[in-house]
Amino acid sequence: MTYQPPVRDYAFILKDLLQLERYANLPAFADASIDVVEQILDEAARFTSEVLAPLNSVGDKQGCHWSPDFTVTTPKGFKEAYRQLVDGGWPGLGADPAYGGQGLPHVVNLAFSEMSSAANMAFSMYPGLTHGAYSAILAGGTQEQKDLYLPKLAAFQWGGTMNLTEPHCGTDLGLLRTKAVPAGDGTYKISGQKIWISGGEQDLTDNIIHLVLARIEGAPAGTRGISLFIVPKFIPDADGNPGVRNSVKCLGLEEKMGIHGNATCVIGHEEATGWLIGEENRGLSIMFVMMNEARIGVGMQGLAQAEAAYQAAAAFAKDRLQGRSLTGPKNPDGPADPIIVHPDIRRMLMDARAIIEGGRAFLFWTALHGDLAHASPDEAVRQKGADYMALLTPVVKAFLTDRGFLVCSDAMQVHGGAGFTEHFPVSQYLRDVRIALIYEGTNGVQALDLVGRKLAVDGGRAVMTFFAELDAFVDENAAEAMTPFTAPLAKAKAELQEATLWLMQNGLANPDNAGAASTDYLHLFGLTALAYMWALAAQTAQAKIAAGATDPIYAQKLTVGRYYMERILPETGGHLAKLKTGAELMMALPAEAF
Repeated sequence: MTYQPPVRDYAFILKDLLQLERYANLPAFADASIDVVEQILDEAARFTSEVLAPLNSVGDKQGCHWSPDFTVTTPKGFKEAYRQLVDGGWPGLGADPAYGGQGLPHVVNLAFSEMSSAANMAFSMYPGLTHGAYSAILAGGTQEQKDLYLPKLAAFQWGGTMNLTEPHCGTDLGLLRTKAVPAGDGTYKISGQKIWISGGEQDLTDNIIHLVLARIEGAPAGTRGISLFIVPKFIPDADGNPGVRNSVKCLGLEEKMGIHGNATCVIGHEEATGWLIGEENRGLSIMFVMMNEARIGVGMQGLAQAEAAYQAAAAFAKDRLQGRSLTGPKNPDGPADPIIVHPDIRRMLMDARAIIEGGRAFLFWTALHGDLAHASPDEAVRQKGADYMALLTPVVKAFLTDRGFLVCSDAMQVHGGAGFTEHFPVSQYLRDVRIALIYEGTNGVQALDLVGRKLAVDGGRAVMTFFAELDAFVDENAAEAMTPFTAPLAKAKAELQEATLWLMQNGLANPDNAGAASTDYLHLFGLTALAYMWALAAQTAQAKIAAGATDPIYAQKLTVGRYYMERILPETGGHLAKLKTGAELMMALPAEAF
């Protein structure tokens, strides 16, 4: 089957759950009426399902091809699809109107991004990274740099990349060796090699704008001495058009497990001309604007691939005949029943749906707080939005990709042996999604970031605000109909709070305790966050039903939400028990024993 965007679920979240029209008085939301949003969703669904989805398998099978002249050819059909993407105006949805964008809230643009990624993850990475480069220059560039680069990046006429990783260092950027030498004319000569650069070379855009981390000669060692530079493939001429070729080259492509349609490049900078963004030695703070946006985007990728895999599995389960129902034939005129009658198949499909729909609500709810952090006139709302974005970004990235991978794995299991072949799409979803657990900071690094930095910021203000919000929701929804949702939520929140106190008491005494507990803590946090989303969904659905709504989505939300609370949320107890064992046994064996 072909991926079909879940437009009705987007509408439920944006219109009913988040009630976007409440924010119509804010500039970013003024043009995002529900009628407009629903039109955008419908058209986005058409474009992604009809144009991008058919190219997903093509990109997987053909891959990208490198030539000795340092150019890269993307899979057949990608250039034409990219042109339709640009001509359709999709790049500008969330971009600043000052640079040619439509200025819509990021939460609306996120719906289009999820559809694109589910339809064709490898293709969607090209525009995704371009928007990240746009955001970094918007945050840290001079006005001249913004005027030159942002209109082209916002329109996706030029591509963008982030050049961080080097052959000897990935997460530990303090070890990077790429150097920048002042040229005496305000530019720098950038020399070094970067690896795993997504979209580092392609044939989709007129120019590629590399954002490169490098160390200026004489800068301090470690991360305190890293600067950020704009290094274009073609140096813009006086009219702002691609001019002379810069000395930055794609030296080759990586052979990868998945995302074959995206060019993952080795990039050589050979005294390439670069322009400093922001202050010397402050490059990481600007690059983190791009990285944090990318981390939200990677969490979205995990969710998107899970959605596509779930759809494939559900279609297969309704079509595949095998065995008889334990309670008697459900297809008596056929030789066997469809496998969807079997409880274990239902377990995997219900697990998937509970994680996907709860995870989507969590992703959009978090993104809305990011929008409010920028757009709200209320300082308290802006602060809460910024606090939540900082606290929840590692949870969004790691939890949604870990669970998204499990959904894709279960989807393959539903297919049985057929799923392990390339005749069905689920094997590609599983291969493609696996990178999401690794890039933009591995999920283990996200967990360390959460417990080591994000919890303690401003005296724990963000997590305490989150706890207070959950407590208030439980107190305000004491009606009996909400008890199946509020009681499990209250229990999970209590376990998360207990885990937080344990970390405060044991993490400082022995930092290895915090490291050993970090992944379990992040998953405990993610499970609790999704429980809150399902409680919000239940509250919304019950109100709609009470008001006479007959759309089946509301009753389905109550059923799937109950399933999440009863079948998935109890995992919190296991994570709490494990994290409280500390680091002693984990670190007991000497290294040579492994």
